[in-house]
Amino acid sequence: MKKEYGNQQVYFVGGGIASLAGAVYLVRDCDFPGQNIHIIEEMKILGGSNDGAGDVEHGYVIRGGRMLNDEAYENLWELLNTIPSIDHPGQSVREEIIAFDTANPTHSNARLVDSKGEVQDVMSMGFDMADRLAMGKLIITPEEAMGKARINDWFGPHFFKTNFWYMWATTFAFQPWHSAVEFKRYMLRFMHEFPRIQTLEGVTRTPYNQYDSIILPLHKYLEPFGVDFTLKCTVTDLQFKDGDGITVTGMNVSRQGVPDIIEVQEGDLVIVTNGSMTEGSSLGSMTSAPRLNGKGSSWKLWENIAAKKPGLGNPSAFDDHVDESKWESFTVTFQDSDFFDLMEKFTRNRAGTGALVTFKDSSWFMSVVLAFQPHFRGQPEHVKVFWGYGLYPDNVGDFVKKRMCDCTGEEIMQELIGHLHFEAHKDEIMDTANCIPCMMPYITSQFMPRLNSDRPKVVPEGSTNLAFISQFCEIPDDVVFTEEYSVRAARIAVYTLMGVNRPVEPINQYQYDVRTLLSGLVTSFR
Repeated sequence: MKKEYGNQQVYFVGGGIASLAGAVYLVRDCDFPGQNIHIIEEMKILGGSNDGAGDVEHGYVIRGGRMLNDEAYENLWELLNTIPSIDHPGQSVREEIIAFDTANPTHSNARLVDSKGEVQDVMSMGFDMADRLAMGKLIITPEEAMGKARINDWFGPHFFKTNFWYMWATTFAFQPWHSAVEFKRYMLRFMHEFPRIQTLEGVTRTPYNQYDSIILPLHKYLEPFGVDFTLKCTVTDLQFKDGDGITVTGMNVSRQGVPDIIEVQEGDLVIVTNGSMTEGSSLGSMTSAPRLNGKGSSWKLWENIAAKKPGLGNPSAFDDHVDESKWESFTVTFQDSDFFDLMEKFTRNRAGTGALVTFKDSSWFMSVVLAFQPHFRGQPEHVKVFWGYGLYPDNVGDFVKKRMCDCTGEEIMQELIGHLHFEAHKDEIMDTANCIPCMMPYITSQFMPRLNSDRPKVVPEGSTNLAFISQFCEIPDDVVFTEEYSVRAARIAVYTLMGVNRPVEPINQYQYDVRTLLSGLVTSFR
C-alpha cells in the first residue's frame, strides 16, 4: 500500500552527488513525492566536486577526475543501474560505463617517469623488509589503537622512495602526513588493486567527465518527478529545538545576499553535506596564477552547528590545516592533437586510455591524465583536453624556478614540457595550449589525521530529522575521497530517517579472501 506523506518535506543542503543520490532513493525506494524534495545549492550548477565546464573559446575545466572501481563501488553501481543513459536509450548509466570501459580499458605503460624523461620499470614495489613489516603491522592494528597517527609515523624514510608509494600516493592523493587510519582503510578496501597498481587496470572510466557522465543523468532522472533544485542559495546555519536531542527547526539561508529562514516543520528532514573538499577553489589562466582562498559556506555551516550540539563532529580537524590539505590541478585545452600524438609515442599508451603518468622526481610531484576524447559533451573533434595536478604546490619547480602556486598556466606547461623533455616541440605544443590552473585548499582535508569522533555519524545519536552525507561523516570501514562514500552515506541517511527496511550494499571484504591475500603477499616481494 502506498504510504501517505502528507506535507512532509526533505531538504538536501548541497547539490553534489550525495544529495542527488539521496533524492533518487527517496523517489525510487520510498515512493516519496518529488515536489517535496528540495536540493539547495549555492553554486549556479549542480554536481559539487563532480564538475566539468567550459568551452572551446575559453578552455575546459575539471577541478578533479574521479577514478571509479568495479569491485569497491557497490552502492554507486546499484544506483547507476537504475538511471537511464542520456545517449543510449534502453541502457542504464552503469551499462553505458561498462560498455565504454570494456572498449577503452585503462592500461598504463608509463606509470612512473624519472628526471631523465625515461619510463621506469615498476613491476617491483621496491619494498625492503622493514616496509613489509610496517605494512603488515598497519593492516592488523585496530583503528582505535592508532588515534591521530600519520602515515610517516608508521613508515620510515625508505618507504616514501618506493615505487609503491609513488604510485599509490598519486593514484589516491596521499601525503606522508595524512592519516594512517585512512591509509589503512585504503589498503584494505583496495587490496585487490595492489597487484595491478602499476598499470591501473582496475580503474573504471566514464565516457565523459563525471559531470556529463554521472551528474547530468541523475539530474535528468529526477526532473520529471518535480524535484525542486534551488540554486544560488546558501544555507548559513541551522536552528535546533531546545533540549538534549537533535531536531532541526529552521534553516538560515542567503538567497543571492538576501537573508531568509526556511521553517522546518515536524516530520521534515534535513540532510546536510558538511564540509567540501573543493570549497574555496580558485582558477587562474595562461597569464595568471590562481589565488589561495579561505573557508567558504559549507565549512562555516558545519562550524556553526557543531558549536551548538554535541555529536556533530569537529570541523577544525579538517578545515584548519590548509598547508597540509591543498594541492593544485590544471586542465589544458588544445586546438589540435600534436601534444596527444607526442604523448602516445612517448608513453606507448593508446591515446585516451586515461592512464596516469607521474613524474616521480618532480619537485611538484606532478602527474597527468589523458582521457578518452571527447571528454566533454559538444567538444569538437579537433579539440583535445587533458588534466594534471601537483601534490606539492609550495615547492619551486625544476625548470620554472617558481612555486607551482605562483605559476601561470603558461609556466605550468613549461614545467611539464621540461619533465617530458619535449623542448624540441615546445613551440607547436604552446601554440594552441590553454592551461587553466586550479588551487584547491581543502582537496585532501578528508585525509587529515583525526579522531573517530571528529566525523559525525551519518545519523547522529539522538537525531530525529538530521543526517550528514559528505566526505566528512563517519562510515565504518569505507574510504573517503570516493563517489561510493557519498552515495553510501546518502543511502544510509535516507533509509534510516525514512525507516526503510532495505539493505545497503555491503562493503566487499577483500582482506578475508585467501587469493587476494596471497596475491598481495607475492606482490610485496616483487
